[in-house]
Amino acid sequence: MDAALYFKIYILFLFILIGISLFSGLFFLTKDKSSSKRLVTSLTFRIILSIAVFISLLFGYKFGWITPHGAGF
Repeated sequence: MDAALYFKIYILFLFILIGISLFSGLFFLTKDKSSSKRLVTSLTFRIILSIAVFISLLFGYKFGWITPHGAGF
């Protein structure tokens, strides 16, 4: 397998982690009645993962692992 496929799998994995973090934040928001910081920690983790996806996409574009394409208009 080439680096482009590994990169796309890595990005997919990050998106899955972002979804898990988002749903855990939703769970902590609705079910957690204590004054713990689990909701804040979950959403902070999601923000960090989102920034990691953005930076990874920039690196992927720079190294040629992903390429932009037209919208087909």
